[in-house]
This record gives sequence, C-alpha cells and structure tokens, in this order.
Amino acid sequence: MLTIEDIESACSTSQRVETPPHDLDLPDFSFEQTFYPYGFPAAVRSNSAAALDLYRKLWGNFAALRDTDPIAVDVHVAPGESDECPPEPGYELMQPLLMSVADKDNFSIVDLDRCTASIKVSEAAVADPLYLLYYLLGFPEFCIATNYATVVHAGCVALQGRGVLLCGDSGAGKSTLSYACARSGWTFVSDDASFLLNGGTERMITGNCYKVRFRPHARELFPELRGLGLTPRASGKPSIEFPMSAAPQIARAQTARAEFVVFLNRRTGGEHTLIPYRKDVARLFMRQVLMGSPVSRASQYAAVEQLLTLGVLELRYTSLEWAVERLRKLVEEGR
Repeated sequence: MLTIEDIESACSTSQRVETPPHDLDLPDFSFEQTFYPYGFPAAVRSNSAAALDLYRKLWGNFAALRDTDPIAVDVHVAPGESDECPPEPGYELMQPLLMSVADKDNFSIVDLDRCTASIKVSEAAVADPLYLLYYLLGFPEFCIATNYATVVHAGCVALQGRGVLLCGDSGAGKSTLSYACARSGWTFVSDDASFLLNGGTERMITGNCYKVRFRPHARELFPELRGLGLTPRASGKPSIEFPMSAAPQIARAQTARAEFVVFLNRRTGGEHTLIPYRKDVARLFMRQVLMGSPVSRASQYAAVEQLLTLGVLELRYTSLEWAVERLRKLVEEGR
C-alpha cells in the first residue's frame, strides 16, 4: 500500500512532458477486475493472471465506498532480458506524470490528471511479489492522493463514532497507540497513513483498516505478536506486519469522521499531559507530503485548513495505558 515514505520519495518536480505516442501493439489484456483501494474504484487489466492475484493481495480487502471514475490500470507482464530481480527504481515527477523506473522492462507511469497507469514488469519481478507490490503496482494510489483525498501522516481510531487522528513522524508511536486503542474497544481505521477526503466540511477519513505494521519492539507490548517473524521490506527497516483479520474481536472501519487532531510526543521523562499544539506547526507538518498540480494542491490545502478548524493537541506520555485512557477522556468529555 501507499506509504508516507513513497510520497516523500516522489515529491521532486520538473517540467511537464507529453505522453509519447503508442506505436507498438498492445498486449492482450484478457484478465480484468475492479478493485477499491481506500474505497475508490480502480479497473485493472493485464495479460497475466498472476498480476491480478497480486492486486487481490494489495487491494482485495477494500469495500467500495466512492463512485468516482475508475482509475485505469494496465499491467503488461513480459519475459524481460534478465532472470534477476530488478534494481530499486528511480522516481521522477514530471507533472502530470509520476514515474517509477527500474529498467526498460520494469516501470510504472501514472498520469495523475487522467487517473491512468501504464505498468510493465518482467516475469522475474512477478516472481518477487514483495518487490513488485512495494515499488510498482501500488503507484496508481497516487491518483487518489492527488485528486480525491489529502494524505495525512497519521493513524486514526474512533470511539463512539468520533475519530481521532494520531499524528507524528516515523517512529512517533502512531501504530502502537492506534492498535492499543483498538485492543481497548476503539474502532481501528489506520495505523500510519490516513486519507482526508477533499471537499465539504465533514472531515471524513479513510484508511487501511486491514493491516498494521509494527516496529520489532512491539512484541514486548502485545503478546499476540511474539510468534510472528519480521517481514522483510523492499525498502526501509524490517517490520512486523499484522493482519487485522487475526484479531477478529477488534472493530474495524474504512472511514471515520475526524473530531480531534493529536500529535504524539513519547517523552523519556516529564509529566504526562495533553496540551494545545501550535496550528502553524501542524499546518507545515501536513503540507510537507502533499503533491500534484496547483489545482490539486489547492484542494489539499483547503482540506488541511478544514481539518485545522478542530482543536489541535499534543499528547506527552511514556505510559501506553495512560495515553489510551487520556484519549478516551478527551473523546467522552471533550477535554
């Protein structure tokens, strides 16, 4: 799935270029299926059943929530010149084209304006699903992050229908606290990347409620993780990826309405407290991962301003149990 690291890597810009003409015969895209990443339709076509199997793994759990025009995704699987896994791709944004290119046999080109994606991968890449899912197949999600929603580096949980965004940089404890709240009766929406729907005043959040990713030390906090190994990642540190289906007692929802914005500060000492947080700092934090055309950014900035009409707070804590109960008091009493 789309991660904050992906967005930060893709935020370089240059001049707009036109899509080159297609003079070659297209492959026979006889395999087709519509998926709903984050609730938005994406129509995938491929000449390979294996490619659709990977998209089922990536997007298959999401239910349909939006009736936007489908993101059109074409995936061409070809033999390629090498039997080795491709190298790590380079990224380039040449508005409106977002490109992830490993070599001539493995690349993804997403037209952010038209909401289309042309992806070519080698059979060697298909044999390495971790590589393919992380680097190439998930890139069409950027169409959501630039046209329909504003990504916020935050987990999201809800209590009594009231959503709380848990904001912070990588390592701030978003996944840990989100999951701890969920284990205590909250509804789990997302652990790291939350999508604020553009337009309107509802402040609706959608996220990936089907999986949570932990740092290895989380095994010490949650006994159910102790039997799980580390999941290697194509990029970044190894992590424990926990399917929420393994915890059927936990309530999950793809959407929630944001009512509170809380920045996390896991202190090594000092008082446990919940205090006001500067909105200008919050604004800069939220804008730093946004991308797209000037029109897209205008919609995203407006969504951020709508979110900042809420009170913005900082949670300073060392005790996970105290943090969960303090957030519960915030939702139930509004303070």
